Amino acid sequence: MAEYETIFDRWAKERNITVKEMKAIISARIEKGWNDPDPVKRAQWRKISYAGEIPTPEEWLRYAVNKLEHKGRGDLLFWYPNF
Repeated sequence: MAEYETIFDRWAKERNITVKEMKAIISARIEKGWNDPDPVKRAQWRKISYAGEIPTPEEWLRYAVNKLEHKGRGDLLFWYPNF
């Protein structure tokens, strides 16, 4: 199987941190949104499909990509320069 770089790899590399640290940052942001005191914001987070108690970074990313594509903004997914 060929190795490939994920968006998590790229984001971690750009920040000079590990992928584990990058996912921890994203997880913390998900948890913050999930528990936001504003019910409108909480409801928005709960639109994400998830298998566990709270969405994972991968589930959040899948949701974000699908939302962009659904709105016809898939072009935003290709702005990253190729390394």
